[in-house]
Amino acid sequence: MTTELKHLTTTKYALSLHTTTPELGLAISNFAGETRSQVWNLGRDLSSLLHQYLTEFIKPQTWADLSYIAVAKGPGGFTGTRIGVVTARTLGQQLDIPVFAISTLAAVAWSEAGKSQNPKTIAVEMPAQRGQIFTAIYQLEPDASGLRACLPDTVMTPEAWQETLVNWNTSYQLIQAQSGLAATVTSILELANLDWQQGKSPNWSEALPYYGQHPVDFGL
Repeated sequence: MTTELKHLTTTKYALSLHTTTPELGLAISNFAGETRSQVWNLGRDLSSLLHQYLTEFIKPQTWADLSYIAVAKGPGGFTGTRIGVVTARTLGQQLDIPVFAISTLAAVAWSEAGKSQNPKTIAVEMPAQRGQIFTAIYQLEPDASGLRACLPDTVMTPEAWQETLVNWNTSYQLIQAQSGLAATVTSILELANLDWQQGKSPNWSEALPYYGQHPVDFGL
């Protein structure tokens, strides 16, 4: 049995948001030659300016042109991550379209894989609170149809992470995700599009932030 791949028509678009840092990243594409993205360093004003920038950025397209939304779900800053996910959920609910919540670390790995002629297993680390670090290890699928999480996003002490890497049984490329992460908003969109092509269509209610804390009380 073969899976029928889904593709956007040239009149339909997908939108992605990245708000896990003080930068705002937005991207929109019909995956047929028309793609644009932009990043703004809004700092503490991100929460108050997000909707204004989003409304302006989407033009000349309209909300009705969107087939789905993608959002960086974290890890990242608590407030920014929550704002982005809530915005994506709200839009998904109002427009009745799917919402893909994509890992911030997966987006970094995908961006890095795109730069390499022979992408290896990619280990990603990012500073967390209380001296810990967010970590993940991803492998590019052989046909470049997505990423496989060899080690899903988690929080570790630096010592535990180093031990994990030392004992890892395949070669890997280590990436430190520290700044400029909003620029991977295009990777968020591309990863969501790969899932969309495979027929996935997650309901907006399934989009949850990843804070690295368990359990997460996602109160809306």
